[in-house]
Amino acid sequence: MPDYQDIRQDMRATIEARRELGPEYEAALVESFVERLDQSIAHRVRAEMHAAGAPPRPPAPQQKRRGNPSIPIALGSMGIGIPLTAIAAQEAGTAGLLLAWVGIVAINLAHAIGNRRGRD
Repeated sequence: MPDYQDIRQDMRATIEARRELGPEYEAALVESFVERLDQSIAHRVRAEMHAAGAPPRPPAPQQKRRGNPSIPIALGSMGIGIPLTAIAAQEAGTAGLLLAWVGIVAINLAHAIGNRRGRD
């Protein structure tokens, strides 16, 4: 059963991810944290009801979100990638350019893998 320590760790991880990714991803990070918090609360309520002898109720089906969650990541990558390409190429040459785009690709891959795991 999740406890307050788990919630604190999730909050710290979310704050650290925001520091690393920047304010552009703040809304997605907060949404993800709130979703995990909701799941934690629902789990605790079910456990307490079970302990009190209430008949278990199946969890409510999750509502499908409208739109494609990958669109903000893709648009953010393009929005960051265009100026970052110019800056990296001018300041650090080809190595800086490659490093910048490897970072952008890594963020997109992590998002895609996370979405795939969420659907399974």
